[in-house]
Amino acid sequence: MKVGIMQPYFMPYIGYFQLMALVDKYIIYDDVNYIKRGWSARNNIIVNREKRQFNIKVEGGSQNSLYFQVVVIDDFNKLRKTLEMNYKKAPCYKDTMELMEKIFKYEDRRFNYFIKNSFEVIFEYLGVNTSFLLSSELSNDKQQKGEAKILDICRLVGATEYYNAIGGQTLYDRKRFSDSNIKLFFVSPFFKEYPQMSKKFIPGLSMIDVLMMNSKEQVLSLLKMFSLE
Repeated sequence: MKVGIMQPYFMPYIGYFQLMALVDKYIIYDDVNYIKRGWSARNNIIVNREKRQFNIKVEGGSQNSLYFQVVVIDDFNKLRKTLEMNYKKAPCYKDTMELMEKIFKYEDRRFNYFIKNSFEVIFEYLGVNTSFLLSSELSNDKQQKGEAKILDICRLVGATEYYNAIGGQTLYDRKRFSDSNIKLFFVSPFFKEYPQMSKKFIPGLSMIDVLMMNSKEQVLSLLKMFSLE
């Protein structure tokens, strides 16, 4: 059983989608503190042929809040207009906007459920069968912290392999996972170039850009462009 656990992000870069596509169960880590200056509610796309940041409006997103306490209050009209102005001529604009509308119009505005739905919409489109769970709904020991909490969740869901983003190498000890009969891997993305609405290729943009510029088959190919460490 391959498992990944990460905080919720709105349309993150392809590295997170590579990790999610790799595992059988992906746990949205929503019962930890919200990172106000993190990337949960913002990312980068192409605007006027250059890299620009977009943000979605949330309520309750303070460092003292847990992710499941945050609410999406954005009507997404600004982002809709931005995408139309800058991606109207993209090869997969129509298909991608249909996906985005399913995401924008999702009725449950709780941040954790909103993000969970966004992942499910995209993975259904791609035909990838990853199962998404919320850590707040699991019966693990909520008093645990850090690596101990991750290990407890892994044991609970029957993980034999745990996958994390490459940036997590300093957070986890392979021996502790091995002692629990769980293999630990880190996913390091390779940013293969693809045509963009920019002057030159800009790696690591929001998955929105990847979907706009690539067919379903091309996206599935890009999701396999990583190494394990």
